[in-house]
Amino acid sequence: MFFPSSEIEVAAILSEAKEPLSVAGGNTRVLAPSGSKIISTSKLSGVIDYEPGALTMIAKAGTPLSEIQKTLTSEGQCLAFDPYNWSRFINKKGSSTIGGVFAANVSGSSRLRVGAARDFLLGIRLVDGLGNIIQNGGRVMKNVTGYDLVKLFAGSWGTLGILTEVSFKVLPKPETEATIVIHGLNDQLALDAMIDATATPFDVSGLAHIPKQKETMIRVEGFENSVKYRVERLMEIVKKYGEIHTLDADKSMQVWRNISLLSSLKSNNDDLWRLSVKPTASTQIVQKTKFNDYFYDWGGGLIWGLASPKQDVREHVPAGSGHGTCLQTKSKKIPMFHPYDGTISGIKEGIRKSFDPKQILNQYLVI
Repeated sequence: MFFPSSEIEVAAILSEAKEPLSVAGGNTRVLAPSGSKIISTSKLSGVIDYEPGALTMIAKAGTPLSEIQKTLTSEGQCLAFDPYNWSRFINKKGSSTIGGVFAANVSGSSRLRVGAARDFLLGIRLVDGLGNIIQNGGRVMKNVTGYDLVKLFAGSWGTLGILTEVSFKVLPKPETEATIVIHGLNDQLALDAMIDATATPFDVSGLAHIPKQKETMIRVEGFENSVKYRVERLMEIVKKYGEIHTLDADKSMQVWRNISLLSSLKSNNDDLWRLSVKPTASTQIVQKTKFNDYFYDWGGGLIWGLASPKQDVREHVPAGSGHGTCLQTKSKKIPMFHPYDGTISGIKEGIRKSFDPKQILNQYLVI
């Protein structure tokens, strides 16, 4: 393994590299192939600048996510997109990094209200596959002009270059929260209830359904009086679906923390899938995929599922209805990313070759 401690060292390694390299932050998102050479950003760690009043932070890419969150909590702020953590399926001992979160565009349940991780990324520093150091974007909310490489690299999974520094927006932590739980609904009724809640003006920040528990969750966050009012109004709207009760702030936070950790999924060497789909198509897709275990988030727009090995569940996602990512599999025949045909595939390949002409960075993910 390579453990560069500076951006210059990263550049030197990549400029001299002739063999494929696996890029890792905390090694909690994707396991590298056995025997591969790994370049880790774990020693590129530390908060460079934090301005609570400006709601911005700059950190080296290898800074542990836990350190970022601890620093923000001390100032009553947070990463509003609340990234998922599926490390127990990949590597229990790893420690997620802020660079890895943005490189994989890891967006949690709050994406429904605040947007994805990439929407909070302001600027980046990176090293491309030839060892060139590139800076793009800004360090404040008013970005610089030019090509938006920031959004391009958010979600590129280390296939275009290695992030060395990220600057991003943060938000005040909500004063409180509460969750309405509806009991006993099947998937379609749960979807209907979540759509009804989404269609209200009550700023819902989380909508999830755990089928095996037959529990549908609706979360609201904000100031105490506002949360109380919105919960009461939402309960009037969804009470027609069945038995309901509310969770106070502490219990609500625990429920959504468990969702973030994918705690309801019980794996038995199954493949881990993440499907981003049209909410109105989600129940039909699930019926066809035959998941061994699954749940819905983002009001039905996100499906987390466990499927038997060698089953590519993307074949059940209709064209134009979404895309799927296989985050853990033992099969070499199932690509991680959703395959695209024609023009889109050509554009993606052209971009990869522009930033990584030697094709050495995380290429096993895109084969």
